[in-house]
Amino acid sequence: MRYPPAILDEIRARLPVSEVVRKRVQMKKAGREWKGLSPFNQEKSPSFYVNDQKGFYHCFSSGKHGDIFDFLMETEGLSFPETVERLAGEAGVSLPRPTAENVEAEKRRAGLHEVMELAAAFFEKEYAGRRGTNAREYVARRGMPEALQKRFRIGYAPSERYALRDHLADKNVPGEAMIEAGLLVSGEDIAVPFDRFRDRLIFPICDSRGRVVAFGGRALSADVPAKYLNSPDTPLFHKGTMLYNAHQARKAAHERGVVVAVEGYMDVIAMAGMGFDNTVAPLGTALTEEQLAVLWRMADEPILCFDGDKAGRRAAFRALDVALARLPVGKSLRMAMLPAGQDPDDLAKEGGAPAMERVLDGALPLIDVLWARETEAGPLETPEQRAAFERRLHQALRVISDETLQRHYRDAINERLAQQFRGAGRRGGGYGGGYGRGGVRHGGGQGGAGGYGRGSRPGWQQETPGMRLPEGYRPSPALLRSGLFARQDADLPAAAAPREATIVAAFVAHPHLLEDHAETLAALEFASPEARRLRGFLLDYVAEDNAPESELVALSVKRAGLGDTYEALNARMVPSLRWILDPHADGLRVEDALRQAIILHRRAHTLHTELKAAARALAEDDSEANLAWMREVQVQLSSLDGAEADRED
Repeated sequence: MRYPPAILDEIRARLPVSEVVRKRVQMKKAGREWKGLSPFNQEKSPSFYVNDQKGFYHCFSSGKHGDIFDFLMETEGLSFPETVERLAGEAGVSLPRPTAENVEAEKRRAGLHEVMELAAAFFEKEYAGRRGTNAREYVARRGMPEALQKRFRIGYAPSERYALRDHLADKNVPGEAMIEAGLLVSGEDIAVPFDRFRDRLIFPICDSRGRVVAFGGRALSADVPAKYLNSPDTPLFHKGTMLYNAHQARKAAHERGVVVAVEGYMDVIAMAGMGFDNTVAPLGTALTEEQLAVLWRMADEPILCFDGDKAGRRAAFRALDVALARLPVGKSLRMAMLPAGQDPDDLAKEGGAPAMERVLDGALPLIDVLWARETEAGPLETPEQRAAFERRLHQALRVISDETLQRHYRDAINERLAQQFRGAGRRGGGYGGGYGRGGVRHGGGQGGAGGYGRGSRPGWQQETPGMRLPEGYRPSPALLRSGLFARQDADLPAAAAPREATIVAAFVAHPHLLEDHAETLAALEFASPEARRLRGFLLDYVAEDNAPESELVALSVKRAGLGDTYEALNARMVPSLRWILDPHADGLRVEDALRQAIILHRRAHTLHTELKAAARALAEDDSEANLAWMREVQVQLSSLDGAEADRED
């Protein structure tokens, strides 16, 4: 029988070539590939190679080349149907019976691919046309080059209710096919199906062959409930099993030996703009087991890169549980956290590829992420608290299915526990040695697993600005720099006050911006108590679904007893940005000025925090490296102050 291509793709996706081949050929890892003696010829030196990322084997001695189906047919003499049935059983894929219905379903799938391509072309044409003006302006404000727009096939869905439907109908596409492809919204209570995507920036989502199978849409209007909207599950698309940009990232991931997973469409495109073509993203959901399997087929140790806020840490910790439960031998994950309050787009504008390289270079292994998560659960001062900490760590490891791997994790955790609590109860609650930059423990060589040693000075925790750490715990320098620990209000200098005042005042004067940027405002680190109080009022106000009108917000601020606070902030605004307070100011100009102020504020916070770390490292070890580190940060701060001065001229 003729098996549907989708079934064959699913079998290939679930069974790495090396897993099938190793049942007949003894293989050894060779960089990103596997090698062994040819199963087709007698030989003494290995000439047979398997590449899981590309999904094929190649035998240099015989010239034979193919995928898992070819391998079984070549080595066992099976027919193609027999091979498919064997591998489907191993992969856990149900094969359809050769019925007329199945043949018809495959024809429908082929037709749906054509429909989705027609829709993608329509969205691209609309984006380039008159109705796509606002979409193009939004993309321009985000700084996306035209080459990237074309590469990712950015489109625009018009606001008209039936624009796509009528266009496809003119192409003789039946309404039933549009509904089945997820392009129209239909139901018993909907008399006339209408376009699912309206007035949205469109991101085509492709399968492993590069065929458009779904769309993601970013709302351009502030009064739309869902900022992002994905296609529903269809015969072509299952969002929990796919990754955005996987078809383009596969080659770059193979060449670099690593794949990076970020949080959204714009993050992927920003990464590509910095040269990180090996980047993918989940499709609006937390990372699933199926998506992890796709990542592991692309690289042995993918990096998950999360935004540097509370939501990012929660996502990292959820991904940890999923990964541990599915962790195969020879595979792992690392996790990187972006600077507080930033996403890849911000980092691209501020530091570019070098800044992102530093973030990815600081990615931590799973065992460090597990350690960081469990230390946040409570203090570690008493024997009971330390016992609970140990119990949580070991309980988390029980989900690892491979017994050998679980044992190695358990041994590593026990070693860390022994180092962490050796000498517990000393004055000051310290359990580690003194560390300079890079994790070197002064007065005793290298730190052990993760850098956990003995002999810390009393009061060490008070010398770690911005971190909320459990009493009696000293993490390694790598963990401190990772962003995995919750942060307290940052200890920023008074010079940051004008930026804080400008940001909060802008949201009061233009409260409609909260609908798109409330999460951004909530994640910002403010030193000023006035800014924090007014920020809290604004977030509560918008959470209660109050009307985002400037006059009503200003009146509510006064009624809440915050009128004087607001006036005090206004007096400390960046002088050149006082025009923002005009409620009739140009909306695009206001949003651009606010974005720039937020970028400068985040950058200043990051640099001041790093300056304190550099000064502390220099005090512990007056090496040339530490001195150069501190001077480099000071230069960057001076440059930032200069940028702020330019804005005030």
